Amino acid sequence: MKAHSLNLNPRSALGLALNPWSLGALVICTIVLVPIVTVAVLAFFPTENIWPHLLATTLPRYLTTTLVLMLSVGLLAACVGTGAAWLITRYRFPLSRWLEWLLLLPLAIPAYVGAYALVDFLEYAGPVQTTLRQIFGWQTSRDYWFPEIRSIGAAILVLAASLFPYVYILTRAAFKEQSGSAEEVAQSLGAGAVGRFLRVGLPLARPAIAAGAAIVMMETVNDFGTVDYFAVQTLTTGIFNVWLESHNVGGAAQIASVVLVLVIFLVTLEKVSRRKIKFFNLSTRHRPAKKTDLRGIWGYGAMVACLIPFLFGFVLPVTVIGHHALENTERWSEPALMRALGNTLTVGGIAAVVTVLAGVFLVYGVRLSGRSLPRLLLPLTTIGYAAPGAVLGVGILIPLAFLDHRLADMLEVLLNRPVGLLLTGSAFALVLAYAVRFFAIAQGAADAAMGRISPSLDMAARSLGRTRVQVLREIYVPLIRGSVGSALLLVFVDCVKELPATMLLRPFNYETLATHVHDQASLENLGDASPGAIMIVCVGLVAVLLLARANR
Repeated sequence: MKAHSLNLNPRSALGLALNPWSLGALVICTIVLVPIVTVAVLAFFPTENIWPHLLATTLPRYLTTTLVLMLSVGLLAACVGTGAAWLITRYRFPLSRWLEWLLLLPLAIPAYVGAYALVDFLEYAGPVQTTLRQIFGWQTSRDYWFPEIRSIGAAILVLAASLFPYVYILTRAAFKEQSGSAEEVAQSLGAGAVGRFLRVGLPLARPAIAAGAAIVMMETVNDFGTVDYFAVQTLTTGIFNVWLESHNVGGAAQIASVVLVLVIFLVTLEKVSRRKIKFFNLSTRHRPAKKTDLRGIWGYGAMVACLIPFLFGFVLPVTVIGHHALENTERWSEPALMRALGNTLTVGGIAAVVTVLAGVFLVYGVRLSGRSLPRLLLPLTTIGYAAPGAVLGVGILIPLAFLDHRLADMLEVLLNRPVGLLLTGSAFALVLAYAVRFFAIAQGAADAAMGRISPSLDMAARSLGRTRVQVLREIYVPLIRGSVGSALLLVFVDCVKELPATMLLRPFNYETLATHVHDQASLENLGDASPGAIMIVCVGLVAVLLLARANR
């Protein structure tokens, strides 16, 4: 037997042939994975090992607080999102048709904006305590008791109010897909409304609830603005403290590695839960569950139960921030805000375009190459979305600074004059961080869109003499334009809201809307922060409306 019939070429068997598509997939995957690998290397081989010091001092406190915050927010968001989804999909009550979409709006409010609004609303000089003192005649804070606003409890409420729509979206879809026959059987056996929810609806929707709760907990771990404003010490704030205050990169990487372990555990747990709990509709005549009319006190009770998270997660922040924005109209034209807006549009726009183009290239390349390695690497490129921004900041800045210094030295020799840092001294690091962080959105949208295109179109075009580039431009691009446009917008919106990576990687004196709002709010200048916060919310609303349209 001839050797070539056995395909004994190891490079061919592994898909390592250097065609442009395989090489492109390798480059993109390497760029995405370098920050994660860098954090791991710095954590295990630091210049100055402070593991013993961290373990003896701050790390247990950071880890305990993070776990409490993560689990509490995940549980509260799961309860609120699941309860609201069940009421919306199973009952008719006043405002139920409006609330089905209004419950998505808290996604437009970054958690740190909600934190600023809550503190301003409930603090000593805020409207709530001021009104209480006027009503009861209290003179000072010693005359009455009021809960501590800047606390972990308040952080849990704010984060849950901002993130519960993740659970709501997935669980609502799961409840809608459930067959009505299962509930009818349960009802015929004597199960009441609560029994049908606990014994039928909840177990069938458990994978969706687990997936939503996992996303919520990962976003909680990633959060910096909220916990920093509430003075809650978590692993993310620990990264900032050790790096920016103690100037210890190895220590920051070691804390970042703990965050990575937590995130990987959450991702693994979510995938395992979905694999072990699977339900299939065996009926050929699937019928959705019928909605029940709730009247009287029960109907208004359901309405109030769905209104509370909407009011707390959207109406309260928008009202408080909007009030300050209207009171400080002169702040809208400040040069600092305009520069921050320009920087945000520039960096976010460039990052969105680069990310989406790379996602389309990768998916199309994997689709055409027929190689095993690019297909194996494709899922790995989504890992950046699970990594918190602070972790990516640590992992990107170190190798980028090393490369930047080598590049500056080389250009200085070639040009015979000093050259500044081109990569870390500009917004390049921000664009790279955004692209790595949100690449999963672009890749997922491109993969789903191209998966709906028949391979026969590709083969027909190739048989007519079209090149692969022409096939992409003339066939795929027109057919996937809608999905790619949605991905472009979603990536841009996430770039606008991203705070931890921006704070770590921005050049000196370089502000975006997120950092401008955070800096002003940290100085208790909510009037100065409110115009930028309103701009961020408006951008977020565009993404939520797009999401609502896609989930119609």
